[in-house]
Amino acid sequence: MLVEQGVIELETVTIPAPGPRRVQVKISAVGICGSDVHYYEHGRIGDYIVDQPLVLGHEASGVITAVGDTVTTLQVGDRVALEPQETCGQCEQCQKGRYNLCPDVIFFATPPVDGAFAEYVVLEAIRAHPVPDSLSDEAAALIEPLAVAVWAAQKAGIEPGDRVLVTGAGPIGLLCVQVARARGAAVVVASDTNDARLEKAFELGATRVTNPMKAGDVGTAWQDEDYTVILECSGASPAIRGAFTKAAPAARIVLVGMGADELMLPLGLIQGKELVVTGTFRYANVYPAAIALAATGAVQLDELVTGHFGLDEVELALTSAKRDPLALKAIVHPGKTGLQS
Repeated sequence: MLVEQGVIELETVTIPAPGPRRVQVKISAVGICGSDVHYYEHGRIGDYIVDQPLVLGHEASGVITAVGDTVTTLQVGDRVALEPQETCGQCEQCQKGRYNLCPDVIFFATPPVDGAFAEYVVLEAIRAHPVPDSLSDEAAALIEPLAVAVWAAQKAGIEPGDRVLVTGAGPIGLLCVQVARARGAAVVVASDTNDARLEKAFELGATRVTNPMKAGDVGTAWQDEDYTVILECSGASPAIRGAFTKAAPAARIVLVGMGADELMLPLGLIQGKELVVTGTFRYANVYPAAIALAATGAVQLDELVTGHFGLDEVELALTSAKRDPLALKAIVHPGKTGLQS
């Protein structure tokens, strides 16, 4: 667990037992998310401050090892992808299906709620989604970030024939590329300053890739498209501002990446082109769709995995991207040790 900024320690705790409507899951795999790294490096994200020991990790899969009273839809032995949030179910947002906006939401690895860098966790049965045996443990864990991409695509209303620009080719951007193609986009362009990530974007279905920092791309990066959909996954202010100028009239722009708290936006352009601009916050009701996309092969999740680590190597996993510019997704296997690869 993260005991303080930059300090990870292993701790032995009692295995949690499931109460009513809950299940106990033995964790098989957990992906490293940017938020985990941010908490490790800075001890906070915005108003969420790590002021007591916190177990990180929220992109998780596992096997059900016990079920609580009234659980009838799952049984011991089921493989599941964990949707790492719990909501009240009673507020206006929950009642309207927007439970990701519940004011009382609790989310794994968000202070003070512990996450999944543990051998066992307990969560609501409705948040444990069965996965087919065709999906690896790693892919099942990455259903969580895939859910982010599916939610972004839904917010954008991507339809067959759309011309989509994805700015930022990190894991979420690469997933957005794949989801856009799966939804029938005719053109999907990925933009990033990392050539290795652009190569991966092309492998995963982008129709074109561009590095706006390269002299040869300055005149060609955007020239032949005005995009009907823009999925901004970088959080970088220059990318956001540049993307607006490439929007077609009535384009839908979805801000997915987390960047500065405040940003100057071109209101004249937004009004003159009647652009639709929205943010996203996690996801709601998309896990079944995400699992189906992965199970049918429409989205390749194992292609994102670039490292495996044991529970005793969480700190190495959290710092892997700094050591390796080719790293995309490090996976922690809590039931194992000494896996560094």
